[in-house]
Amino acid sequence: MDITELTVHELMEKLHNKELTTTKITKAYVDRIKEKEPEVEAFVTSLTDEAQAKAEEIDKKIEAGEVVGELAGIPIGIKDNICTKGIKTTCSSRMLENFVSPYDATVTEKLNNENIISLGKLNMDEFAMGGSTETSYFKKTKNPWNLSKVPGGSSGGSAAAVAANMVPWALGSDTGGSIRQPASFCGVVGLKPTYGLVSRYGLVAFASSLDQIGPITKDVKDSAILLNIIAGHDEKDTTSVDMEKKDYVKALKNDVKGMKIAVPKEFFGEGINNEVKESLEKAIEKYKELGAEVEEISLDIAKYSLATYYIIACAEASSNLGRFDGIRYTYRTSEFKDLKEIYKKSRSEGFGAEVKRRIILGTYVLSSGYYDAYYKKAQQVRTLVTNEFNKAFEKYDVILTPTSPTTAFGIGEKSNNPLEMYLADICTVSVNIAGLPGISIPCGVDSNGMPIGMQLIGNKFCEETILNVAYTFEQATKFRENCKPEFKGGAK
Repeated sequence: MDITELTVHELMEKLHNKELTTTKITKAYVDRIKEKEPEVEAFVTSLTDEAQAKAEEIDKKIEAGEVVGELAGIPIGIKDNICTKGIKTTCSSRMLENFVSPYDATVTEKLNNENIISLGKLNMDEFAMGGSTETSYFKKTKNPWNLSKVPGGSSGGSAAAVAANMVPWALGSDTGGSIRQPASFCGVVGLKPTYGLVSRYGLVAFASSLDQIGPITKDVKDSAILLNIIAGHDEKDTTSVDMEKKDYVKALKNDVKGMKIAVPKEFFGEGINNEVKESLEKAIEKYKELGAEVEEISLDIAKYSLATYYIIACAEASSNLGRFDGIRYTYRTSEFKDLKEIYKKSRSEGFGAEVKRRIILGTYVLSSGYYDAYYKKAQQVRTLVTNEFNKAFEKYDVILTPTSPTTAFGIGEKSNNPLEMYLADICTVSVNIAGLPGISIPCGVDSNGMPIGMQLIGNKFCEETILNVAYTFEQATKFRENCKPEFKGGAK
């Protein structure tokens, strides 16, 4: 038995039945990291020694009969823009290269309360700005399905680590598709919760009205388990919604009979790869076989979502990244004459090209004379996008689209063409604009053996609906049993 192949719920069962110990599980993942990390390069900060020490501590508590919780001893990976007390949180940027967080994010605190063991901080696009994890200051993470391909972004390290079995699950963050797109590229499950369901306290801000923390897992049940842990009101986050706690695992009924699924034709038009389209069409037929009602609809406002997203996201990024000034806890240039030069040189040297590009664009759309023409107009369109989705959810339970218009592209293929990279977000950004939940699950592979992702979008705070619809498809198709990463171009 390869322990690292198991899902979290399978690990939990084996721990409960005393077939495995926490120490044995952690060692299996540490060994796997040692084997695969040189190829995949998913970690910015490895915590393997600390993880093994914590596992031994938990096993002693279990032997002594102490109550440690159902998930005690399960390892996890954490995206490197989520604060972890006493451990580096770099956002994969030179600007925060040596920043050690003095506090835990709320989600990290919740994981610690469950005695879940962190194996390390995972690579990402710098400050979560990118769709391929190529903008990281430290390294370029590879896709485990083919090491010459990108893993997606910005949570590429998280998705690649799960796909390569270096962690059983991971936390990512999603501003415009940064959980769902890498999940699609790496053949795993990625859930972006409703805005406000999961606390953002301790998440280094990119675009505050769009950011959301969520799980990247091997299967849908694991996503439901992790969402149970991290969801909930937090008084430290004023955008966190106070609502009744739900058990998302209980929502997995493996039944979609009578469910109404909408398929917006705009998401299947120009720019969508033919093999992606064919795979989605087969998935639609499978849902019909399973008893769901599927209808084509029009979401014509969606075509404005990409421009709206990049105006709002860049404007908020420009504002949020103003705090990184070379004065306090960030990178500071070594040579300067005065205060102005500290600011200028520290930010010029500390930020990468993509971050600078977005700061400049965001500053421009917020500037005097352009604010009304761009930022205010984008916020008005945002309302129209939200209203369009609300109208669709009056009739339908779920909206089905591709996660990405293509499968994973080659490393370096789009890095010199920002516009082409931005267009890769076309299927995901509208979900963040409207604050909706969305999940990406694998629905097939293309002729090159690369995974294809299907996105299911739900109404606000209806995570249980999309989780069940995703779970039912997963149970009917058994993707994980039939398809596994091949690590082409590296050691098998």
